[in-house]
Amino acid sequence: MTRDHDFDVLITGGGLVGASLACALGTQPVRVGVIEAVPFNTDGQPSYDDRTIALAYGTRRIFTAMGLWSLLEDGVTPIEKIHVSDRGHFGALRMDARHERVEALGYVAPARILGRALGDALASHSNITLLCPARLEGLEVQAGAVHATIHEGTHTRAVTARLLVAADGGQSAVRETLGIDADTHDYGQCAVIANITPARHHHNTAYERFTDTGPLALLPMCEDRCAMVWTHRAADADTIMAMDDERFLETLQDSFGFRLGRFIKAGRRAAYPLQLIRAREHIRERVALIGNAAHTLHPVAGQGFNLGLRDVAALADVITAAAAEGSDIGADEVLRHYAQWRRGDHRRVIAFTDTLVRVFSNNFTPLVLARDLGMTVLDLLPGMKRGIIGRAMGIAGPLPRLARGMPL
Repeated sequence: MTRDHDFDVLITGGGLVGASLACALGTQPVRVGVIEAVPFNTDGQPSYDDRTIALAYGTRRIFTAMGLWSLLEDGVTPIEKIHVSDRGHFGALRMDARHERVEALGYVAPARILGRALGDALASHSNITLLCPARLEGLEVQAGAVHATIHEGTHTRAVTARLLVAADGGQSAVRETLGIDADTHDYGQCAVIANITPARHHHNTAYERFTDTGPLALLPMCEDRCAMVWTHRAADADTIMAMDDERFLETLQDSFGFRLGRFIKAGRRAAYPLQLIRAREHIRERVALIGNAAHTLHPVAGQGFNLGLRDVAALADVITAAAAEGSDIGADEVLRHYAQWRRGDHRRVIAFTDTLVRVFSNNFTPLVLARDLGMTVLDLLPGMKRGIIGRAMGIAGPLPRLARGMPL
């Protein structure tokens, strides 16, 4: 490749997904620019209210192949078992890492620790330039290059790149600027998140309980805490957020039950609306969409970040292969390979999460009986259950090198 552009790859959005792509390319012979509006802060101290992210087993493979897992493993909590149930009904599904012959089905990582590891990795690679604080103000695709206008600090400048990667979230400015349509479904729900301390130890078990208001997940954390993600009707959000801790814990207890004993402490709560957003195109000329810019999911089953990281693995794979051949990394055939590779995974995960929400948010009696019978039967059929677990773990289907645990 000739060096007639400022960057080979320009990533807009330096959040967890965008930063992961930059780090994946940090060992490759490509020049990477990362545009991020919020200054990186790697010095945050741990607190009770640390926000967390569910990492699939396949995500561990990706981070291991990138050389990042060793920076994370002391701060993550393994999920050794998963218990899925339908409140007030007989259906239940159980998963165990021992049956899958893995150390853990997944992990729970404080976002602070993940952000710190990625920030340190960005700073360690000489081929990565961090443009921060900065924002993308305009872009134009011309033959052979993307021309971007960036407002950085107190000035505006123009840069060029062979490939622009949009990792700028569900309300992607790149997607909007290029006129890429997205299908949006408002679930009429919000997710209330907080950290909870139960009286009993979680024993590294994650719980997904379907309640009258929506899915309720409790994920194991360090120091006997659980990370809670509780779906409510959007109309009830203000009521839930206004409760004092005592009333909130009573309401939570009523919905979850006493598998973990009595809930004794709740951290600071936050709430955000839930939508399904699907970009109709994941590539344009010299532009690729990854993560929430391509797909924003309901948090049920904790698939969103993991799906985005598999986007990272696939895109890094095709970029690396093209660079090794001396080909144009932003060429149409390279981007088409990425889009085709990711299409099936996107379709399956979106259908899975969306179906879970719709089926378990409906209390029509015949449907309740059918879903509970389905969970019970699935729990008794190891072969079928293993297939579903493999998909949830992110280790099924055709995988790029990073997702197989292999360096680029």
